[in-house]
Parts: sequence; C-alpha cells; structure tokens
Amino acid sequence: MPVIKVSDLAFGRLQSPSLDEAEEFLSRFGMVRTERTSDRLYMRGTDPTPFIHVTHLGPSKFLGLGFHVDNEDDLRKLAKAPGAKGIENLDEPGGGKRVRLTDPLGYQVDVICGQRAVEELAVRKHTVNWGYDKLRRAGQLMRITRGPSQVKRIAHAVLMCQGAKEKTRWYREMLGFIPSDEVYAGPKENIIASFNRCDRGDTYVDHHTFLCFEGPNTGLNHLSFEVPSYDDLMLGHEYLREANKYEHVWGIGRHLLGSQIYDYWKDPWGRVHEHWTDTDVLNARTPPNLLSAEEGLVSQWGSPPPQSFITHAIP
Repeated sequence: MPVIKVSDLAFGRLQSPSLDEAEEFLSRFGMVRTERTSDRLYMRGTDPTPFIHVTHLGPSKFLGLGFHVDNEDDLRKLAKAPGAKGIENLDEPGGGKRVRLTDPLGYQVDVICGQRAVEELAVRKHTVNWGYDKLRRAGQLMRITRGPSQVKRIAHAVLMCQGAKEKTRWYREMLGFIPSDEVYAGPKENIIASFNRCDRGDTYVDHHTFLCFEGPNTGLNHLSFEVPSYDDLMLGHEYLREANKYEHVWGIGRHLLGSQIYDYWKDPWGRVHEHWTDTDVLNARTPPNLLSAEEGLVSQWGSPPPQSFITHAIP
C-alpha cells in the first residue's frame, strides 16, 4: 500500500536567471501572473488554482514538483515517512499546508492541501460544426480572436534518468501513482518508460500525471499544460511562432499513449513546455498495458519525436 494517494499535480518549480524573461515567455505561452516578488514569479491558468508554475530567481535549474492531496490526514501520514519534513504552512499564493520530500533524483516534492481557490478566468468559447452535428452554429460565423493559448491547468510532468524503473517505484510507493501504460525495449522486463496516473478510485482522471523515462541524461524532460480546445492550441502555436524568439520542439500531432493533441516549445533556458488538449481518462479499474517502444512511442498522426527530444533533460 502507498503511504498516500495524491489527487493531482499542483505545480512545477523552476529557477531562472531573469524573472522578466520568464514572465514574458510564460505569458506568451498562455499563463497569467498571480504574484511576483523580488525573487519569485507565480503564474496561474484559467482554472481556480492560485498558481501552477513557480520561478525562483537564480541560475537555470529544475527544482521540483508539487502535488495536491484532499485532506490534512494525508499530510500527517506523509510526515511520518522516511525523509519527510513535518507539516509546514505554505507561504505562497493561496496558502495551505505542505509536507516536503526529496525524491531519489534529489528534487523537491511538495505535497499540499488547503489552498484557497481563486476565481476562474474567462475563457473564449466557440461552437463547432462538425461530425454528425453540423448545425450547432447554424446562422453564426466563426471568428476567433488571435492571441496566446489560454492555459487551464498543469497536467503532467516528465522526468528522465538512468534507473527510471526504480525512481518510478518511489513515486508509486510514496504518492500512490498507478500505471496506465508501460513501455519496454528488448526484453519485456526492460521497462524504459512508465505512464502513471493518480489513483482516485472510481473517479476518472488523466491518462498520466507523472512519467519517468529511461535516458542518458537526468532532469526535467518537460512540463505539460492543458488548453481548452484544438483551436486554442493552434492559436498558441501561431502566437509563439510569431514572437520569433522561442524554439519549437515537436508537434503538432496526436500521441498514442494518452491520445493528447500536443505542441512543444522551449523557454529561453531550454526547459520544454507542452500545450495539449483532449486526453484519455481512466479510473482505477482500468488495467495497465505493456507495449514495445516501437508500438507505444509513436504518434497517431504527426511527425515522430525528434532524437533531441527523446534524450532531452534539464537538471
């Protein structure tokens, strides 16, 4: 049995040498500033979570991840786990409490509860005439306002390291993740990637929230953020491309594992941020799949992943 079962990913925590440049990229990517101090930047999406991305001032570095739990009982259980800090008040937007851990790669893991929700932000909406319902927008014209994507929430994080199978076991035993799909190379016991979701019983959740890849480098492969629609993803793609200062990594395409429509971009320091929309959702009754790398690590449509992305990791 795991120590606790987290309910979702809360935020990614990075360090950057310029908060101005970080805010410019994240705003163009589709987030909104929650708070900024002399040494920290907090950004949010349109959902009522107070922040989903933290930037500390300093040399470029990946610092860690935050996860939600539903109640303080989980924090009390976790505080007794090996290496855990005691329960602390969270001195960040929305408040709440946390327990801090250090994962096997040395990254900080904050497990939090009791954050105060904020008001949702308005999202542009439009009706689509397609499929078997071609009259949903009858008599109306489609006119989309150009601009950045509207990021809803942080959705998943992907790490890379050697010994990924063992590192994944820690996240499962400590935080309660369960496998959706596992990918092997060569013999079936040689698992090189594990797509893990939150265990919320009968409640349906995203196909994956945490993924650890076997690879030659150690660090963050990417952080992933949900946007509300395919049109929104395309608007964001055009808006980032027109800036002519950020590197496009991969996309647009549709993954096989998870089925998301995806688009990947690098921030000014090479940290990859993904937009996606439309994912598979599973509950705890869905059994895991085992697939070969040739079967699993492909797109349903779109180009294959570039080799530079397959080995990408920022410490």
